[in-house]
Amino acid sequence: MTSASHPQAILPGATLGLLGGGQLGRMTALAARSLGYRIAVLDPDPNCAAAPIADSIIVAAFDDADAARELARRSAVVTYEIERIAPAVLQAVAEAGLLRPGAEVLSCIQDRARQKRWLSGHGYPVGPWQEVTTGADLQRALSDLGPCRVKRTQGGYDGRAQVRVGQVAEAFEAMAQLKGPAVAEQELQLRQELSVLVARSPQGQVVAHPAAANWHDDGVLGCSLFPAPIPRALAREATDLATSLAVALGVEGLLAVELFITQAGALLVNELSPRPHNTFHAAGAACATGQFEQFVRAVCGLPLGSTESQGASVLVNLLGDLWLGPQPPLESVLAIPGVSLHLYGKEPRPLRKVGHLTVVGASAAQALVRAEAAASLLEPQLPSAC
Repeated sequence: MTSASHPQAILPGATLGLLGGGQLGRMTALAARSLGYRIAVLDPDPNCAAAPIADSIIVAAFDDADAARELARRSAVVTYEIERIAPAVLQAVAEAGLLRPGAEVLSCIQDRARQKRWLSGHGYPVGPWQEVTTGADLQRALSDLGPCRVKRTQGGYDGRAQVRVGQVAEAFEAMAQLKGPAVAEQELQLRQELSVLVARSPQGQVVAHPAAANWHDDGVLGCSLFPAPIPRALAREATDLATSLAVALGVEGLLAVELFITQAGALLVNELSPRPHNTFHAAGAACATGQFEQFVRAVCGLPLGSTESQGASVLVNLLGDLWLGPQPPLESVLAIPGVSLHLYGKEPRPLRKVGHLTVVGASAAQALVRAEAAASLLEPQLPSAC
């Protein structure tokens, strides 16, 4: 029997609508195609990464409510692969059709200050932080917290729209650079960075991928190892924490939870993303169900797939810098056992993610050795900590 609490699945043959046609939209569309769905995309760029995969494209800004209504009319369900969606667009989709995850989930997450308030208010562990809107606010925060990472409340991924501020005298210059309200987060001494991906269906089924261990270079993810080589008790704690967040938010789709492990051993929530996540691109090579198929299953109300892992995989991000000089030696890279190449069809630009390598092995050690061999042929190489 179909009811509000047990919604009917949206079966293959229906159209999945995507707000955003970047690389996450492209890989979601590929997974949806494999399952038998049709694809409609709304994106400002007619040549977006998902365009070659889509049945139809609506070229419109992410604040165009009329275009969003048209996307909803073409689709059995609409989801999003980017957080930069105007509230009016989310409302328009929700009124005209079915939106998963719901507008309230993205509203909570897309503003860093709002997200931090929600986490703190619901008792989840976060590092010391303060909201700041002026240079004077930031001076007070620095006096209270010491050196901080200061991040604009909206946008700013991959190290953008955020700065490290160590001295009170730097406060006004930092706020001028950020050009908007921000959160000042105390700079923590970290042992490791993790992420956990949780899928939750409209029927209430919840499945989590094992945690991934992540390494960054100047704020940009360089590589991820899946599953993370951490003690079983810590892995369970991280999974339980992430699962609790997905349930508390009422997510219908995916929730990626970025976590810090401090030198003192505390597990803290860094940030949330209600969509597929860069750190899990390689997970599908080491377990039965990858994140993009899981995403489609979740938003369409299909049974969620198994996330049991066999072996290990490493993600190596490829930035546009690689293509600004001589052609990178991709043939040599692909000659290494266990290496797969994924390119997004995006114009190469400095620090722009244009693709990734997936490297598999029977063990984490073997996968890392192969990833190091691949990275040694490329510039820049893996972060030294990976």
